Amino acid sequence: MISTLCTWEKLGRLFKPDASIPWISTYTGASFALQTKGPFFDVYVTGRDSLNRSTIGRIKLNIENPTEIIEITAKPIFQLGELGAFDENGVSYPWLVQHNGKTFMYYVGWMPTVLTPFQNHLGLAVLKSDGTFERVSKAPILERNNEDYLWIGSACVLVEGNTWKMWYTSLLKWGKGSGEHKHYYVIKYAESKDGIHWIRNNIICIDFKNQNEYAIGKPCVLKIKDKYHMWYSYRGEQYRIGYATSSDGIKWERKDENAGIDVSDHGWDSKSICYAHVLQYKNYLYMFYNGNDFGKEGLGLARLNCNALF
Repeated sequence: MISTLCTWEKLGRLFKPDASIPWISTYTGASFALQTKGPFFDVYVTGRDSLNRSTIGRIKLNIENPTEIIEITAKPIFQLGELGAFDENGVSYPWLVQHNGKTFMYYVGWMPTVLTPFQNHLGLAVLKSDGTFERVSKAPILERNNEDYLWIGSACVLVEGNTWKMWYTSLLKWGKGSGEHKHYYVIKYAESKDGIHWIRNNIICIDFKNQNEYAIGKPCVLKIKDKYHMWYSYRGEQYRIGYATSSDGIKWERKDENAGIDVSDHGWDSKSICYAHVLQYKNYLYMFYNGNDFGKEGLGLARLNCNALF
């Protein structure tokens, strides 16, 4: 496991909202980095426009010199869904899986509602030859059921042999009145044989540790040396990045004190940090993460050299 001696080295802010690029003019949100060749990565980034609508674009960078961005798409590579669809008002939280020569992207769709602020549901798209994505279905891939009847948010998917494993965010309830938080959500587990049809047994992997917590989401799981490691965002007053380990990917032990990363003393990530995507490159782990106000102040990168992990 990661010990308390392993502290992430912050490499700085990579990018912040840019008014000259409409799709990312107000927020730089949750991202997923996919290696293309050598040190070069495509970073699929959630951006928000001036109307607060999320779409997904792409940033190219050299992870060995990450603060010098190579390219930013002028337009989103994945747009809003059709009017009335579950993703009509936003697409966000990309998670990509490469399998059998195809690249799949799980994403969260947004739509406004009447009595509650919004609904989230999980969609799936596949990469086309022109670099954009086509929806596998115009409907969510995880339908509502008795346990997940409100909304489903960000997900992480790994393929192990013939089994697709998913850790996903599930809303338990909306808060009622001034004595409760806005909403309450946790991380659950599901399995599939094809990445499209999923079996859910209402297994909660990461639950609240005290009454001050009310939001746990954006899971990111790596399997290293037969041990599962998860980074996630948890919120009391402000978001922090948590850490847990598991021997089977289902039963987890929270070890937030070993996360090795926290807010800075000042600057763009001094109030909150969230939405981690962790990957391995050579003998390092790299973490893409967002700073204050859910990414309003940008996207950053941290690096961890911990020999105990390898």
